[in-house]
Amino acid sequence: MKKYVSELRITAVEKLKDDYVLLKVTDEQIPFSDMMPGQFVNIRITNSPATFLRRPISINYVDESKNEMWLLVHSVGEGTRRLACLKAGDLLDCLFPLGNNFSQPLKNGRYLLIGGGVGTAPLLFLGKKLKEFGSEPVFLLGGKREEDLLQLDLFRKLGDTYTTTEDGSLGTKGFVTNHKVLEDTFEGIYTCGPKPMMKAVVKVAKSRNINCEVSLENLMACGLGACLCCVEKTVKGNVCVCTEGPVFNANQLTW
Repeated sequence: MKKYVSELRITAVEKLKDDYVLLKVTDEQIPFSDMMPGQFVNIRITNSPATFLRRPISINYVDESKNEMWLLVHSVGEGTRRLACLKAGDLLDCLFPLGNNFSQPLKNGRYLLIGGGVGTAPLLFLGKKLKEFGSEPVFLLGGKREEDLLQLDLFRKLGDTYTTTEDGSLGTKGFVTNHKVLEDTFEGIYTCGPKPMMKAVVKVAKSRNINCEVSLENLMACGLGACLCCVEKTVKGNVCVCTEGPVFNANQLTW
């Protein structure tokens, strides 16, 4: 797929819970309809010598009717704090689309999408695509507390949505892997979030012989496989997550 380096115009900035911000961007020349769930954007933080490395942000959603792409930002450091301070009309220096994508189902059916924290971001776009393919997405979203569960109204429009929180403030108390929906029958599982959570999900999927794809969130910088800071061990050796991933079939990993 062709890659672009472009200054995308921010059409809207939505403040979500706590330190989460949704940036909506557009471009008059680049068709966002080519983007796929699981791919990401590498954003240059301008006017800051302390943040010279680009920041990888998952594609949260694409609205083809407006040629608009959504980027969900969790403000946790200097770079993402600067992104969270942007406003409509500002330009965003982006390198995209990077990485591979979640695979299209081989057959229609129910698919379980499990996300943790900001790892839920690519699952909204994936759920949209699955529904367009004629499949039924089911969402299981977890966080430490209610404030970590985002865009629930949008997930619920796409399919059944279940939640867990570690403190019990919303949904079932505990971890996603303790939720009873995992006992249902699914054609496949897709997951993104903290690595310990995904490892637990993979363990459940393998025990039930369910195909599982994971989207890794390894530390990234260049997005092109040059800096080697995102290397992950696989059954075929070490690979760069930014180019060979971020999406992997669970059987490819040494988990």
